[in-house]
Amino acid sequence: MKLTYIFHSGFALETERCMLVFDYWMDPSGVMPQLLKTSKPMYVFSSHFHEDHFNRQIFAWRQTKPDIVYILSKDILKHRRAQKEEAEAWLAKGATWSDGLVRVAATGSTDSGVSWIVETDGKRIFHAGDLNNWYARFLTDDYHGGLVYSAETGTDVNPEKEEKRFLGELKDIRKITDSFSVAMFPVDGRIGNGYTRGARQFIDMFRVGLLVPMHFVASGFESAWRMKEFADAKNIPFWCIGREGESIEF
Repeated sequence: MKLTYIFHSGFALETERCMLVFDYWMDPSGVMPQLLKTSKPMYVFSSHFHEDHFNRQIFAWRQTKPDIVYILSKDILKHRRAQKEEAEAWLAKGATWSDGLVRVAATGSTDSGVSWIVETDGKRIFHAGDLNNWYARFLTDDYHGGLVYSAETGTDVNPEKEEKRFLGELKDIRKITDSFSVAMFPVDGRIGNGYTRGARQFIDMFRVGLLVPMHFVASGFESAWRMKEFADAKNIPFWCIGREGESIEF
């Protein structure tokens, strides 16, 4: 398989028989025009309606490749970012879709929309969307429960409760599978201290053939590499992405 980093949480994964594109937002290095030339079936996923995970530009790709299949989170439809007829499948948590070549399961998130499990060519792929332990920085040694003010959201949050919700989503995913050929997961330095906690909890629970960081565009490539030592400790290969448009074969 060949995985190409597009931007932020956007990736293209080419397998022996198909091309999968996840959470396209922007394409600073201009890789999509070349990828759209593929003769393989292309499946395009968007995990939720936030602009950094869904861009209506994806529908224009059909002018170049008319047979694209769009598999989108149902919240995109709910928030009126697209019309029902624009996608082949609208999935919420617990829903599945298959056409014989790929099988898709929509799993949970701790933000909007879903995460994705995609099975094709004997491989199992995970894309987390915005599933993460987003309030990990508040779970310090001097935290003893209760609400904490989050400047990011402008609200009081209960980080202990949020972590339990995150771990609950991971347990739901584990009911489906305990291993992935490749997993793309947020390693976002903006969370602050403990920003690798969610990814560490993920690899504690799942066997992963290749761990790939995402959602780090605001904090920089090197911030995502912090996760490598934790992956190394579990003998999990980790991709230290260095630029937009970079690819890895595995």
